[in-house]
Amino acid sequence: MKKSSIENLKDDTRVFKINKNIQVMKVVFTNHYGFDVAGHLYLPENFDSSKKYSAVVISGPFGAVKEQASGLYAQELASRGFVTVAFDQSMTGESGGSRRDMASPDIFTEDFSAAVDFISNLKFVDPEKIGVVGLCGLAGMAITAASNDIRIKAVVTSAMYDMSESISDHYKGDYYTEEQRNIVKKHLAAMRDAEAKKGGLIRGAHEIAVDAEGRVQNYETMFPNKLPDDANPVIKDFFGYYVGRAYHPRAINSNTSAWDSTAPYGFFNFRLMDNIKELTPRPLMLVTGDRAHSRYFSEDVYQKASEPKKLIVVKGATHVDLYDQMDKIPFDEIDNFFRTNLK
Repeated sequence: MKKSSIENLKDDTRVFKINKNIQVMKVVFTNHYGFDVAGHLYLPENFDSSKKYSAVVISGPFGAVKEQASGLYAQELASRGFVTVAFDQSMTGESGGSRRDMASPDIFTEDFSAAVDFISNLKFVDPEKIGVVGLCGLAGMAITAASNDIRIKAVVTSAMYDMSESISDHYKGDYYTEEQRNIVKKHLAAMRDAEAKKGGLIRGAHEIAVDAEGRVQNYETMFPNKLPDDANPVIKDFFGYYVGRAYHPRAINSNTSAWDSTAPYGFFNFRLMDNIKELTPRPLMLVTGDRAHSRYFSEDVYQKASEPKKLIVVKGATHVDLYDQMDKIPFDEIDNFFRTNLK
């Protein structure tokens, strides 16, 4: 590809255990909106550039970076013989965009197809054998991209969140009353006006809560510096990963910042699962945990999707366990799924 680059990885800031047998390169490619997307290219052990490999592109979670969970998945699948790319979503991490930490279901969906543009044009990749993995909040975009992009032959999601549902309806669709929804719309309009006057970003919540008195609950970082002892177990799980064992300064979720306050706009307008039926006949596998608060997202999407489809519920796994707990992530099943369907 003319608008892409591959170079040695000089500043390695990955937060997971590194497999020194897997070569990793820094890559940049351009999506159709003109954003430069930054990624890490992982090559299988004993890589042979004269061969043609199956490939997988990976991104997520929402607000994470490639040095976190997506990189771990990419490294592990490379150790099993796949060429992989883990990438930062546009406007986040090392990816381009003068507007920082803005979210877009449309642009994030395009990023997956741009990653396919890049990886399918590598001489050592078979363009007919490409899959995608979407983690957490990028799972919906992975499915949406594949619904239209027939170059994607198989889709895996892990710890899925449908961010259009989560942001506009929140947990199990019970987040906003009609009155609360109007309060949120007024808040978003005020934020847009304030940003227009300022000429730049104002930090804010990407999922906007409204209290019993009708007041918007907003914040400028994802978490407080220290959680209270009685914090919700789900929040503790996220905090332990992003602010604890997988802290990365470029990750929005690692408490260095929050999203652009107008980020929810697109997710009220763009429903990610509208065209899921068009994924067929390409297969979908959804991975969740039996203790995951997000489990219902995977189960709902499983019901909406047509065959072929598979749902794996990992015993004892929480949502965040599926980011980095190697004894919980079902890599054998993911490996077998891609080997079966990328042929």
